[in-house]
Amino acid sequence: MSAAAPTVSVVTAAYDGTAWLPATLDSLRRQTFTDFEVIVVDDGSTDGTRALVEAWPDPRVRLVPLARNGGPVHARNRGVAEARGRYIAGLDQDDLCRPERLARQVAYLDGNSDCALVGTQVEVLRGETVSPSAYPVATTPGLIDWLLAIENPLAWSSVMLRAEVARQLLPFTRPERLYAEDLDLYQRLRPFGAIARLDEPLMLYRQHPGGISKRFQHLMSTNAQAIMAERHAALGEAAPRAAALLVRHVMGGEAVPGRAALAELGLLIGRLQADHLATHRPDAATRRLIKWETARRWARIGRAGLRSGALTLADVLAVRPPHLGLGYAGADALALAGLVGGGRRALGRVRT
Repeated sequence: MSAAAPTVSVVTAAYDGTAWLPATLDSLRRQTFTDFEVIVVDDGSTDGTRALVEAWPDPRVRLVPLARNGGPVHARNRGVAEARGRYIAGLDQDDLCRPERLARQVAYLDGNSDCALVGTQVEVLRGETVSPSAYPVATTPGLIDWLLAIENPLAWSSVMLRAEVARQLLPFTRPERLYAEDLDLYQRLRPFGAIARLDEPLMLYRQHPGGISKRFQHLMSTNAQAIMAERHAALGEAAPRAAALLVRHVMGGEAVPGRAALAELGLLIGRLQADHLATHRPDAATRRLIKWETARRWARIGRAGLRSGALTLADVLAVRPPHLGLGYAGADALALAGLVGGGRRALGRVRT
């Protein structure tokens, strides 16, 4: 490795990663931008992860071994502490970078001094199948800032941030927000500059049964609710309830239990959006995107309730917020979801 500090430090927390790491590191070898280091923090693995990294033929890959397993937050923080680059890029041990990822992000941060962090659009990798993600197709920094008020709009493995900003956060990621630490990080970064996203899918997010997001969903939800309650502290005593609604039904896709909960959620989203637009006064293009993406989420919430059988089409139409309409789903899509839910309600009556 050159004695000169690289432009980018890629930080990867690894634990028993021999099944995934070779492909992940190989995706970095194929980057068109070459001035980077890779810091792989081995979090007390019990397999051959440490030996694999030590033997990796690319001298830009550096192993930081930890004596015992301390969890991904501690490992990631250690990697950031070891980073020498001007920019720090996140990458989990099982995700893959497209060849232009680092080049495009470095160019963006070099050209936008007001930006603290930039992510990218992602695609989902299940086995050998690549599919579009559920993230918005088009974004602006203003849309990302609004979405951070109601969900997590960025995948950790897609982000690159300024090292000088990262070092102002002590700790970089908070252990008490484990498995939602990336959402927490983005909230804490907002005072330091804009958060943006490149809309080209430059990262493959791998989904598999052993993934953290599948194994620790309850803890992730609990910590995400604490983060959202902090974000909406201005709501006072209503903040925890608001956070629970957002995490369960906007972020988590859980069906609302009935008309009253749907109405409550609609009023909440409407209030938050109105306050955001009044405070930040986005340009016309961003304003349209905010309203469009909010409406898309409202449609998804309605369809989930209809499919579960907890809502009827009459419920959805009765409590729809005026600014969201049908959520651009179209009456036909809602009616189809309502038919599915009606069948489930009927089946439930037969079983009882």
